[in-house]
Amino acid sequence: MDDADRLLAAVAGDLRPRRAALTDLLMRLYAAEIPALGEAEVNGPARALVTESVDLFLDVLGGIGPGLAGGQPQTAVKLARLLADRDIPVSAMLRAYRLGLAGLTPLLFEDIARRSGDTQLVSAATLRLAVFGLEWMDLASEQAFSVYQAQRERRVQRQLRLVNEASTGIGTTLDVGRTAQELADVGVRHFADYATVSLLDPVLGPKGRPPRPGRLRLCRVAQRTAPAEGAGEIEAPGEPHTFPAGSVPDRALTTGQPSRHRLDGPPDWLRADPGTAGAVRAQGLASVLVVPLRARGAALGLALLFRRGEAVPFTDDDLLLVRDLAARAAVSIDNARRYTHERATALTLQRALLPQRPPEQSAVEVASRYLPAGSHAGVGGDWYDVIPLAGARVALVVGDVVGHGLYASASMGRLRTAVRTLADVDLAPDELLTHLDDVVIRLADQDPEEGQESSATCLYAVYDPVSGNCTLASAGQLLPAVVGPDGRVDFPQLPIGPPLGLGALPFEKSELHLPEGSLLALYTDGLVESQGRDVDSGLAALTEVLAETGAAGARSGGAPVPLEDVCEALIGRLVPARPTDDVALLLARTRVLASDQVSVRELAADPAVVSEARRHTLATLAEWGLEEASFTAELVVSELVTNAIRYGEVPIRLRLIRDRALICEVSDASSTSPHMRRARVFDEGGRGLLLVAQLADRWGTRYTREGKIIWAELPLLPDAPLLPDLTEPGEAAEPTGLAAGAPAVGEPGAG
Repeated sequence: MDDADRLLAAVAGDLRPRRAALTDLLMRLYAAEIPALGEAEVNGPARALVTESVDLFLDVLGGIGPGLAGGQPQTAVKLARLLADRDIPVSAMLRAYRLGLAGLTPLLFEDIARRSGDTQLVSAATLRLAVFGLEWMDLASEQAFSVYQAQRERRVQRQLRLVNEASTGIGTTLDVGRTAQELADVGVRHFADYATVSLLDPVLGPKGRPPRPGRLRLCRVAQRTAPAEGAGEIEAPGEPHTFPAGSVPDRALTTGQPSRHRLDGPPDWLRADPGTAGAVRAQGLASVLVVPLRARGAALGLALLFRRGEAVPFTDDDLLLVRDLAARAAVSIDNARRYTHERATALTLQRALLPQRPPEQSAVEVASRYLPAGSHAGVGGDWYDVIPLAGARVALVVGDVVGHGLYASASMGRLRTAVRTLADVDLAPDELLTHLDDVVIRLADQDPEEGQESSATCLYAVYDPVSGNCTLASAGQLLPAVVGPDGRVDFPQLPIGPPLGLGALPFEKSELHLPEGSLLALYTDGLVESQGRDVDSGLAALTEVLAETGAAGARSGGAPVPLEDVCEALIGRLVPARPTDDVALLLARTRVLASDQVSVRELAADPAVVSEARRHTLATLAEWGLEEASFTAELVVSELVTNAIRYGEVPIRLRLIRDRALICEVSDASSTSPHMRRARVFDEGGRGLLLVAQLADRWGTRYTREGKIIWAELPLLPDAPLLPDLTEPGEAAEPTGLAAGAPAVGEPGAG
């Protein structure tokens, strides 16, 4: 060691007791020149590293340290990582080294000059110190820059992984609360110690209404505290709160701009949310990101992410990253909100279009269920219906419109209306499906919906409690299951036609005889088909449940299992918690009218039999104890039989049925359809069907293979209407054909 080296070692020894003052000097320089290095860093890890760096500098300068190559770079690496984590630019990092050298060099020069008066020695030591300082700074800068870049690349990769995880982990469901919780989970798992997500009141409303201008009320719907392992539990929305006007969160909501802040305890604006304010106080949270959730130009809510005091405060990179995550989450939340609104609307429409209660009828005992699809699939177009028909018969319907959402629900409503209209005409099942097929095709042509398939399936069955026969036809719909009174389950092997909407393809009807007490199970494919289960497996499970309930009824001494219990068993066994398709289920247990509830009389084509028909009607009603309806029934039967004799063809048959109403039917072999006409004052006929229409609750015509049946239903109430006054005001009542001793007048096609 020469004299210059010994002089520098002595100078280093003089400065070593003053290392705390040197550290203070350097930290003041850093704080003034690098504003991003805040007070917490000046008094925290940055100060410790600078102190260590000063010690190493003086040790190496004094010749007692590990040497230039083994000393400063290690400290420089730590400081570079610290600055990189705090998002301080690399230029500021390199300036920090120049500032450090510039701060220490004058002190060293002064001490060298004070220790020696030898000009040559001072000059040599000064030159040696300058070379040492430059080498020190170059080596430290080179090593620090390399580590700084590597640290920033790792941060970028971490951010990319985070964005990738957010793209797959946020918005996994169409549920507003779950999406908010997923945002809080991702935030805490990667760069926050505590996170809350609050949504505006309208976003959480039952109809998913968009937010309106005015004071913004929020409800906290998600929160998470580190450490975060797995997915957090969705919590119920908290009490609504409003942040003060002009406060940090209020500005974020109104402007849509995020911000980051240092905290020294709970800020004043957190008083509106006591739960979050308590967490700030209890956990020592020292920095926060305030990030608004906005989508499609509308504010949806606010995310608050906090870090504790010992953690690195949030940087601008963190703010940008969280803003990107919040934007993704906001779109998912808005999608969920819109879906919730559409689903609620479609479900309301669907339930409004389905039967609210079973209609009054005696042919079958019915029970039904409708379950909408889970949140991913949306409400579909499944429906069922029970339609009372003439002659105490009943129509049973199940159908399924292809697709989900409002379009499917609206299409279902139109098809259900069309089925009811065609059922009123009393068409045979195959003819009804043919007309319904035309309806589907016309609807598709008149109101096309982009991306929507216009197709549907339907099963239409008519059960007659007089004969016990069931006539049905299917348009692409699964055939019903039949459970006999003995509990045996059978799937009739009957033809299934094509789905509705294809056109020009025939449908075929089939007929089954169902003993009294048989169970008819009609259903859509959502009951037997789901993810992980094909139709065959579903039908096997359906058979098992029906067999169990049927056998239970047989073992209980003939008392059948209630249909509501059968419905619950089927839904519980076959339908998953979140079905992927709608489920419509209709159960019907058959009844048969007793022989003493039906009276049939064959009539000749002779006007003289009208009186015979009247006498038969009176006698039958007397036997049934319905004398109060005798006058009305006698008149209606007289008019119907007279029309059949005059304008119909043999054979002519009168049938009376005692059900909830008194049903009068007159059949003949003619297919000519009568209709009402308004008779003029002096016309001798034309009032027959008008009388029938006035006296009956319902009346109509249905066609059979042998001809037609004209029927009328008369009420069985004590205050049933009698013969109405059909005269014009001021006119005398004109006697009808019956009152004049002649048959009632009617004309083919005119009544």
